[in-house]
Amino acid sequence: MTIAFVFPGQGSQSVGMLDAFAGDETVQSVLREADAALGEPLSRLIAEGPAETLALTVNTQPAVLVGSYACYAAWRAAGGPEPAAVAGHSLGEYTAMTVAGVLTLAEAVPLVRQRAQAMQEAVPVGVGGMAVVMGLDDEAVRNACREAEAQVPGEVVEAVNFNAPSQVVIAGNKAAVDRACERAKAAGAKRALALAVSAPFHSSLLRPAGERLGEVLARMTLRAPRIALVNNVDVAVETEPARIADALVRQAYSPVRWVEVVAKLRALGVDRVVEFGAGKVLAGLVGRIDREMKVNAVYDPATLEAALKDLGGGA
Repeated sequence: MTIAFVFPGQGSQSVGMLDAFAGDETVQSVLREADAALGEPLSRLIAEGPAETLALTVNTQPAVLVGSYACYAAWRAAGGPEPAAVAGHSLGEYTAMTVAGVLTLAEAVPLVRQRAQAMQEAVPVGVGGMAVVMGLDDEAVRNACREAEAQVPGEVVEAVNFNAPSQVVIAGNKAAVDRACERAKAAGAKRALALAVSAPFHSSLLRPAGERLGEVLARMTLRAPRIALVNNVDVAVETEPARIADALVRQAYSPVRWVEVVAKLRALGVDRVVEFGAGKVLAGLVGRIDREMKVNAVYDPATLEAALKDLGGGA
C-alpha cells in the first residue's frame, strides 16, 4: 500500500469544524501556534464564527490551512503513518507544503493570509466571478469560454479548475462568466452554476496577486520537501525551493489541474489517498477520477479512527 495525503482548498470551511477535537491536546497546540503566528484569535473564529466573517477570503485561507493541518497532526499523534506523497487543491497546496516541511506552520499561516489579501485586492469585489460547469468535457468548456470572450473583447473568462471528469470551474469577469454559462448550457451542459466567491481565483485576472505573492516569497526561506509534493500548476514534483516558489506564484493565476494531479499520484505508485480537513470533497473527486483508488477522509476523531483501521492501525 502506498499512501498520499491531500488537502482541500477554500470553500471547505465551516464554523465549528474542529469542535470534535476539543479535547485533543495536539489539535489545541496547533491552534495556539496558529493564533500566535497570526497575532489574533483565529481559533475563536473557527470555533464560534460568525460564518460570514469566517467566509471572508482573508480569514478562510488561514483557517482552512490550520484546520487541515490540525487533522493531520492528530493523525500523526495517533500513530498514523507518513505518506509517500502529498498534494493540495489550490490553497491546500500550502498545507501539503507544510506537511512536507517546505514551510513551518508558523510561516505558512501568515503567508496564506498575505496570499488571500493579494487575491482579494487584485480584482474589485463584484467585477469577477466563478461558476461550475457540469456535464461537458474540458474542451467544450474551453470553447464556451472562447465564445463568451469573443462577444465582448477585453473581458476574460477561462477554465480554471479541472476538478473531475465533466466538472470544470470557470472564472473571469462576471459578465463574461455569465455568458460562458449560457454558452455551456447551449452546448449541452447539465448545469452551469455561479459560485459564491469574492474573486475570480486562478484566472489571468489574478496575475497581480501572483506578483505580490512573489515579493512575499522572495523574503522567505523555503526548504526542499521531505515528501514528494505534486504541485497544481505543472503537475510536477519539484525539489528546488526556487522552483517551488515560482510554481506558487503562477498557481495564483493559473488553472488547478486536479484530474492530472490524481493521475500523477497514481503514476507515483499511490493506491490510497487520505484527505485531511473539513468535509470530504477531495475524497469524492479522487474517487470519481480514479475508481480503483481507495480513499478516506479524516475530519474528526471518528473518521481518524476509521482511517487508521482501514490502514491496519497505522502500523
